[in-house]
Amino acid sequence: MGIDPLFDFAGKIALVTGGSRGLGYQIVRALAERGADCIVASRKLENCETVAAELRALGRKALPVCCHAGRWIEIDALIERAYAEFGRVDILFNNAGMGPRMASHEVSEQLFDSVVNLNFKGPFRLATQIAKRMFDGNGGSIINVSSSGALSPLPEVIPYGSSKAALNAMTVSMASEYAPKVRVNTLSPGPFLTDIAAAWTEDARERSPSARGRPADPADIVTAALFLASPASVNVTGALIRCDGGPL
Repeated sequence: MGIDPLFDFAGKIALVTGGSRGLGYQIVRALAERGADCIVASRKLENCETVAAELRALGRKALPVCCHAGRWIEIDALIERAYAEFGRVDILFNNAGMGPRMASHEVSEQLFDSVVNLNFKGPFRLATQIAKRMFDGNGGSIINVSSSGALSPLPEVIPYGSSKAALNAMTVSMASEYAPKVRVNTLSPGPFLTDIAAAWTEDARERSPSARGRPADPADIVTAALFLASPASVNVTGALIRCDGGPL
């Protein structure tokens, strides 16, 4: 069977931060399988190169880039490399993030800054700089990957949830500022089972506080990601798409 034209990314250039593992890897792989050439960015170049080799084996072009997605100087270098290699970016997934759990009164200033930088400050820089280039060119789609932790009152991850809530607000404002050529949306997953889940308890891998009652498989999230990146969502911008199993 051929690829549905609404989900055919042939000729498209996608940039995914945190693209070497977890959900980012699943998104990169799904985009490449549907024709996209990809920039794979994360802090560990070796991991990016491994993923890039997989994508090339599929017949795609792939650029691995070492980038700390919370540091503007590295983000600017990532953008320059992406545009030097491909000339444009059609799809951006702001996916990199972190959320260590600890009692809020024990959070140091350094940790607070690290979480906010990676979850909000860096994505702001990357999204706005690419949005301007998209707006001046042929448009594009930006997807900010948030979390159900921005919508639910979760203890011991307050900097994480708060920075993701800021990301949600950023989406709405950017969607207005760079319309109509650039669509900007938020994808908000709940718990999902990638390699990270190996450190969870057995109960956490089997149950989650959602209407569905269980953590998602990556494929359950990727379908929503592809929708937001594709022409299938041409009339969707400034939206927050919950892919978290539903509220209780």
